[in-house]
Amino acid sequence: MSEIDLTPLKPAMESYISLGRSGLLPALHAAQKIYGWLPQEVANEVAKSLRIPLAEVHGVIEFYSLFYNELVGKKFIRVCTDPACALKGADQLLDHLCKHYDVEAGQTTEDLSLTIERSPCLGLCDLAPAVWTMDDGQSTIGDGAKEENRPSSIIYGQLRELTSNCGDGTTTLAKYGEYFAYKKALKINPEAVITEIKASGLVGRGGAAFPTGIKWEGAAKAQADQKYVVCNADESEPGTFKDRILLLDDPHLTIEGMCIAAYAIGASKGYIYIRGEYPYIVPVLENALIEARDAGYLDEKFDIEIRVGAGAYICGEETALFESIEGKRGFPRVKPPFPTTNGLFDKPTVINNVETLCNVPLIISKGSAEYRKIGTEKSPGPKLFCVSGDVVKPGLYEIPFGVTLRELLKMAGGPSTSLRADKKSLKAVLFGGAAGAFATSAHLDLKLTFEDLRVAGLPLGSGVVMVFDGTRDIRDILKRLGKFFAHESCGKCYPCQMGTQRQMEILDRVAKGKVLPNDFVRLEDVGWTMTDASLCGLGQTAASAVLSAMKLWPELFKDERWGMKDEG
Repeated sequence: MSEIDLTPLKPAMESYISLGRSGLLPALHAAQKIYGWLPQEVANEVAKSLRIPLAEVHGVIEFYSLFYNELVGKKFIRVCTDPACALKGADQLLDHLCKHYDVEAGQTTEDLSLTIERSPCLGLCDLAPAVWTMDDGQSTIGDGAKEENRPSSIIYGQLRELTSNCGDGTTTLAKYGEYFAYKKALKINPEAVITEIKASGLVGRGGAAFPTGIKWEGAAKAQADQKYVVCNADESEPGTFKDRILLLDDPHLTIEGMCIAAYAIGASKGYIYIRGEYPYIVPVLENALIEARDAGYLDEKFDIEIRVGAGAYICGEETALFESIEGKRGFPRVKPPFPTTNGLFDKPTVINNVETLCNVPLIISKGSAEYRKIGTEKSPGPKLFCVSGDVVKPGLYEIPFGVTLRELLKMAGGPSTSLRADKKSLKAVLFGGAAGAFATSAHLDLKLTFEDLRVAGLPLGSGVVMVFDGTRDIRDILKRLGKFFAHESCGKCYPCQMGTQRQMEILDRVAKGKVLPNDFVRLEDVGWTMTDASLCGLGQTAASAVLSAMKLWPELFKDERWGMKDEG
């Protein structure tokens, strides 16, 4: 192998030196863009430039799946094979591409011209099957037949409150108009802003559903010389793509929400942490931030920096995301202390999901009383649902809380609806993504609200509604979910590290029809152990979909040779 020329790397590192350890991820991204991978010599230079122990640089490189410490192809094709894409023929597409290029999945051609990989969810479930191609640093999105520089945005539903500027390309500041809500917020004191957010009933839209106003109040009351606002755009939950559309089509709505949050809690610095699989959104955000600075909305009092992840589902967990921004492996922290007092860089921090932040300007501009007229008393406001799978019209649906599952599926053309000529029956709906749970036709008249779903034992999660018709094999779906969690477990805590592996092995046997005696009991034990003993939300929900499937379809997990004894 030829010697690595470090000449182009040294000037590239200069802009990250002042950041120290927190500059590690952007520095590695810059280095990999130059060389296509991260050889030993490059890792040495990065470590020396940022004054970070070399072992820790290697630890970070090995932790994130989009960093490579071995030679890979100049062109990189990633095919999503998670459930939504699998329903649309992703496996067959991957096989076709491998045969066409004469290379196996996960391998690189001998001439280093191409690498093809199976990929976890690319956040393109509405456009399935999804293929992400990087060719000499240029990113394209496609379905194996055609490629585009950016994915299209498909918007449906009864409302256009959060999505009023979505579906027709990126909204510039000239089109967006002034930050009306932010200017309105500045005319009242920060405490009054927080009071209005609390009165609106807004809760987190990323999955945890924690009351936003209470979170802001905690950070506002914390005493510190520095506070942060962080936008969690690490949208990696299989079946989720709402943040992709909001940021790509209407970036100023999120930025305005961050400005209001910063004013409310007294923060002077913000970060947008966007997943590495969304490189096409980065220049859109960079341009929007420039527009906001030129207009005076961002200045020395409050400014925002973009940080790009590198392929780690765990970094959607808030404290793991902080670790990543700080230039470390994305290991979740033990809580308490909580981010409102000890968050990013151990300072008081408000971290909100993209959709949550997009609700903020809506609340301030309308007023909390008017905002609460949308939705239900206990679940006020609009909600974005990511509908994919066996529907005629996959896409992003904005509806008020309170619409039933039946009504949503009718809009999307799900199984057994008037939009479907095949009249296929409904097998299941996966709510909340990989970390969610299954519903059936018995839940069709369930209202899509926090309170109604909670009673039914279903999570709203990140708004995933993945539909499966009667022809689908749930065992195959579960096998893919099992592989996803086994791959994405960070390994920090033993229940999740070992549990996701054992779960994957059992689900693989179930899918192959090679169930062992007592596998049913083992799968339950593993699931409940992860749920009760894991450190963070990944492990705590890694078995949620599996346990719900075991309750709904216990016969799928049995082998007739062993009878029913393995139920325990």
